[in-house]
Amino acid sequence: MRCVPGLAWRLLRGGGRRGALGAALTWAAVAVSTGLLLFAVGAVHAFGERADADAWRHRAATTGPATAVLARSTDHVRGRPITVVELAALDGRAPVPPGMARFPRPGETWVSPALGRLIRELPSDQLGRRFGAPPAGTLGRDALEHPAELVAVVGRHAHDPAMTAPREERVRGWEPVASPAPIDAFDTGAVSLRSQIYRALMVIAAVLMVVPLLVFGGAAARLTVARRDERLAALRLVGATPGQVVALTTAEAVLTAAAGSLTGALVYAAAIPALGRIPVGGGRSFTGDLWPGVLPVAGVLVAVPLLVGVSAVAGLRRVVVSPLGVAQRVTPPALRAVRLIVLVALVLAFGIVGGGLAGMGNAGLVILLVFLALAFLGLNLVGPWVAALLGRVVVGTARGPAWLLAGRRLVDDPRSAWRTVAGIALGGFVAGFLSLLNPSVTGTGAADRLELAVPGERSAAVAAQAAKRTEGLGARITVTRGTGGGPPGGAAGGGAAEGGAAGGGAAAPAIVAVTVPGGAAALDRARTALTGLVPGQVATTPADMGAERHLVADLRTGSLTVLTVSFLIAVASAGITGASSVLDRRETYATLRLAGTPLAVLDRARLAETLVPLAVMGGGSLLTGVFFALPFAAEFGYAGAWTLGAFVVAGGAAVLGASALSRPLLRSVTTDPAPVPD
Repeated sequence: MRCVPGLAWRLLRGGGRRGALGAALTWAAVAVSTGLLLFAVGAVHAFGERADADAWRHRAATTGPATAVLARSTDHVRGRPITVVELAALDGRAPVPPGMARFPRPGETWVSPALGRLIRELPSDQLGRRFGAPPAGTLGRDALEHPAELVAVVGRHAHDPAMTAPREERVRGWEPVASPAPIDAFDTGAVSLRSQIYRALMVIAAVLMVVPLLVFGGAAARLTVARRDERLAALRLVGATPGQVVALTTAEAVLTAAAGSLTGALVYAAAIPALGRIPVGGGRSFTGDLWPGVLPVAGVLVAVPLLVGVSAVAGLRRVVVSPLGVAQRVTPPALRAVRLIVLVALVLAFGIVGGGLAGMGNAGLVILLVFLALAFLGLNLVGPWVAALLGRVVVGTARGPAWLLAGRRLVDDPRSAWRTVAGIALGGFVAGFLSLLNPSVTGTGAADRLELAVPGERSAAVAAQAAKRTEGLGARITVTRGTGGGPPGGAAGGGAAEGGAAGGGAAAPAIVAVTVPGGAAALDRARTALTGLVPGQVATTPADMGAERHLVADLRTGSLTVLTVSFLIAVASAGITGASSVLDRRETYATLRLAGTPLAVLDRARLAETLVPLAVMGGGSLLTGVFFALPFAAEFGYAGAWTLGAFVVAGGAAVLGASALSRPLLRSVTTDPAPVPD
């Protein structure tokens, strides 16, 4: 015992083929956990980088003398948004924007690489003329949220009408129009509503992925636990002290977990290019954004083996206190119902406070995250107790040897039975939670009607100019006076202006609408022709304003990503723990086979031992997830039903597949019933 790591290494090497298989299962479980955990950490880091890249485009509160003026608008081409940032220097101290070598001069336009390509590909009367002269430069990585983003930075004089006239901030959602405002520096962090919403959703998604991963990682230390407990109990009986047993277990678990963590990190690094192709927030991510950095990766590589080591030590109480009981395979004490009381209390507490979380801002988000984490831990706590309870019910109602064996196994070792289905059950919580977060958007508005908001007294002149600029496009010009909205007041074809009033006097705001037939190309020609007609105003269609549809699409993408990760956890958990369970019970299976029990009976018993707790705890977890999502439910439509149905079917198939994969192992251990010394 002088060199515990050395002895642990000798035990790992000398465990034989089955010992090596047990260590390989732990290694694989830790590798899967580490890889998916790094994906969650990398996704949070990527959204942080996007928030920083978006922040500088928003006006920041000045802390000193203003040195520049910033305004923002959102144009469109082929249905894609173009973020237009207009800058004017007030003196020579204007700050250099991120991603640019210098402050833009008046008349210059710097564009993102994707926008530059579009300018070259499309006819100039559809896009290029909107920016006047050809682009003076290309925006760098620091100015962009993602590679496909369309961004233009336009330099202007401070006295340019576009930099002095207030803008009608009528665009809904988070593709805003911002009136000119003085700045002395560019902002950082999640300052826009969109960045804050995406960051909040990403943190929720991270909790939904990370907590089951930590549970799975902790369970990895308990794989082939029966075999390990017997070996450690033997060491205790020949004189090893409790401290030596704990040190030996910690060293063995940490050595295996460290190898698994390193493997998971390497696999994640190799998968980053593929993961970056997932479209979120309008485009795919920069590959580098998904790499969280050396320190976070090092933290994960240290934390996961420590978690596995702590989990392994936590399971040593029986070995330390009663090694003789372990050696004699005495059934451990029954689990207590207080586990169920804890979960019920947690659900009741959420029922009391959950309804008010949506209106509490960041504090509500933190409370929700805590409740979600506690819900996972509560389900993991009550799972073994429910498995034991189900075992007693199955024993009492068994009508055949397979069901009797399954019930006895559930009563004898409910923790092992729970570990086999824990991944699917916790994934059911995720599926239930996400099933109510699948809203749909309908009625996005007209896609062929460009609108400009103008003062009422200028509406006739603007309409006349619009008709002149769009001559030849077959556009119809209408004017609506009042507070906006409602049907156009009048209509005329052939590019002629028609004045109509829906209400309000000459001083009331008006909407000049230009309806353009002919599809996307004609619409972009009209957008280009109308550029600069009203200083600071960009012609947009009602369909352009439906920015929430992008959020809905991202919610669905995020839900599918989280569900995919949860499903991977579940499949890995079911497969690895199923094989581990066979190794743990190989002597029992071999004895039953020697006593004449058919292999098919053992296989049916093993399947029943898995499906019974899966049906009960999986369904319970799914309903618990639905309950926790009720305060934030958008709607439950076909998308939610498909989410639940697909997960139930896929989860059941995963468990059956895992059972089928471990069947050859069961046949192997029952074919060779002779005991194998460690």
